Order: sequence, then C-alpha cells, then structure tokens
Amino acid sequence: MSDAHLMQPQRAVGIVGYGSYIPMYRLPSTEVARVWRGGGRGPIREKAVAGLDEDTITIAIEAARNAVARAGIEPQVLRAIWVGSESPPYAVKPSSTLVAEALGATPYLLAADMEFACKAGTEALQAAMGLVGSGMGDYAMAIGADTAQGRPGDALEYTAASGGSAFIVGPAEEALAVCRGSLSYATDTPDFWRRAYRHYPSHGGRFTGEPAYFHHIESAAGALMEALGVKARDFDYAVFHQPNVKFPNRVAKRLGFSSEQIEVGLLSNVIGNTYAAAALTGLSAVLDIAQPGARILMVSFGSGAGSDAFAWEVTPHIEERRGRAPTVHDYIQRRTEIDYALYTRFRGKLRTS
Repeated sequence: MSDAHLMQPQRAVGIVGYGSYIPMYRLPSTEVARVWRGGGRGPIREKAVAGLDEDTITIAIEAARNAVARAGIEPQVLRAIWVGSESPPYAVKPSSTLVAEALGATPYLLAADMEFACKAGTEALQAAMGLVGSGMGDYAMAIGADTAQGRPGDALEYTAASGGSAFIVGPAEEALAVCRGSLSYATDTPDFWRRAYRHYPSHGGRFTGEPAYFHHIESAAGALMEALGVKARDFDYAVFHQPNVKFPNRVAKRLGFSSEQIEVGLLSNVIGNTYAAAALTGLSAVLDIAQPGARILMVSFGSGAGSDAFAWEVTPHIEERRGRAPTVHDYIQRRTEIDYALYTRFRGKLRTS
C-alpha cells in the first residue's frame, strides 16, 4: 500500500472547535428486556433518548453552538455547514439551513445534508477538510446528529440512541488538533437499509459483522496506518464506530490497540449508538481530556458500506479552548431515567393516526 490512497488537502487543516450534545433522558436496557425478552441485555446499560421537543435539528444546533464557543469565531465566517444524519425531521428540506440560521451564519455559505448511514457525520468532516484545505474558505462545520430508532423488540432497540457532535475545520495553525492524514474505504455491502415509507430499518443480523463493520474499519485503519508509517502503539487514543460494546473492542484488538487506548472514546454502554454522531462523539470525549502532543486514530463506519479513517495530533491550543463549552462527560452525568412507556411516547412509537 502506497500513500496514493491518502486524502491530503493542499494546505494543512485541523479542528479549531468541537462540541457535542446528548439528551438528558435515559432508557435502561433492562426496561427493553422487561417488555420484550426478560432479563438483562449484555454490557449496554442504557441509551440516550430525545425528548418531545428534540429532534435531529435541535440536537445539531446545540452541538454546533458548543463548537462555535470553543472555536471562538463568529458564525458568519463559516463558509459551509454540512449535517450528516439518517433521521432528518424532513424528507424534503435541509436540516443544515435551519442550523445555519439558528447560529447566525446565513446567508453566504454552503449548506447541505449528507447521508451514509452512521458515517454521514465523518463524510461531512471529509468535505469540510476538502473545502478548507483547497482554500475556498477558512472555516467549515461538519455535524453528525441522529435520533435513531429500532423496531420494537428488535435488537437495535437496545442501542439506537440520540445525540450529536459538531466540528469546525480551519487552518492548521489555529487548530486544537491537526489532521495528519485521512483515508476512506467504501463498497456496496447491503448490511443495513430502510426503504421509503418504512418507519424502521432492516438489517442483516450477523452479516453486519465480518463483511461490513470489521472488513471496512480494518481496511481503512490498516491502509491509513501503513500509508503514514505508524503502528497502533504510536497512538495514545483510538475511536471506532460503536454500534454496541463488543464490536469496537474486538476490532481494536484485531488492529493491535489495547482496551486502555479505546476506553475514553467508548460511550455505547452509557448513551447507546448515536449513529452519525457515534465516532464524532467518541472523538469529542477524547479531546475533552487529551493533552498536547497526543495522537488519536478515529475510524467511522456506515452501513452500505464504508469507513473514514483520520489521524489527529493534539496541539497546545486545546488548553485554552477546552473549558468554553460542556464536555461529553457533563452531558452523560446529566441524566433522567425513563421507563418504556415514556420512551414509547417520546419517540412516537404509538401511531394514533
């Protein structure tokens, strides 16, 4: 493998601001098990659930405001806002324009929504890096946000959660984490899908593992590390897409990473799988505690299927910007437990018309 597969911008770029948002409501996995199966359900303790007044757009706005606060920039300097999600409130109407309006970033910017299952957020991040790296603009925002749902009684219902994260990409000299390289890997692998007019997604069960999740993450991560001439031991932290607890632990071990390297960014046992925000929120949690000089590998996964891999190096700017917005841990600690009945109401699972 040569470095021909690397996706390197013409000018060095990095993250100048980041922010996350996690709804306060939590559904324990024991509640799902009580209603549908009986007993507990593995290591997933609970998941974050959006309230009646929350959706993908409100979650994206909160995360975006936190990112702007950390960056210390005026929203009007953003040349693009891209929102990646698989649960937008509108079938035809962009979420990105509402986010841009709420931030005060309109009207002179690019705005669009992106889809690629759980890697829609990192797809937006690649696009933001390309725009800033080409010199078309100095700042661009990428957001991953979802209010995911699983069919009642399906295994997905234990993990399909709500949350969002936003990242502002800017020049490397202003960055709190510089991108040292990125690489994407995609194939047509039908492991997870939802047809039009269907309320809930379908999935290929065990087929979602080896040919989908593991193959794509290992291929992207392996190719990136080989192209950069680094090994797993050269990173302080690693973040992998986390549809559950078992998959990221297993793929980390197969790639040579220790449990200590992934534990900070592994959040699925306490907030569930936030889909397009999962890898990005894991990265946010790492940036909340990482010291200057720390190296971070982040690899997303989106069903259908593909992975985006990034190598980041934290800069001294992290120290001055960290306290400007709530941390991921702050949102995790802010929790209100609900039962299955409230969850059913909040997520509109009982249709009355």
